[in-house]
Amino acid sequence: MSASVSLAMTHLVPLAKEVDENKVTPGVLGFIVFAAMAVAVWGLMKSMSKHMGKVDFKEPGDPEQSSPAATTKAAATGEPSSTT
Repeated sequence: MSASVSLAMTHLVPLAKEVDENKVTPGVLGFIVFAAMAVAVWGLMKSMSKHMGKVDFKEPGDPEQSSPAATTKAAATGEPSSTT
C-alpha cells in the first residue's frame, strides 16, 4: 500500500511544481463574487425568517374524534357525516 502512495506522490509532485501560483489565486474578482453571494444568502435567510414568522399553521382535527355537538348539528341539518 505504501508503495502505491509513494508512486502517486512521485507523479504528483512534478505537476505541483509546474503550476504558476499567480494563476491559481482567485484575486479581487473572486472575493467580490464570494462577498456578493454571502450578502445574497444573508438577505434570503432574513426574508425567509420574516415569512416563516407570518405562518400560522394549525393541524385540522381528526374526523374520528369530532365533538358530539358537531355530529348532532350535522344530523339535525341533514348534512352527510364526515365518516366513511
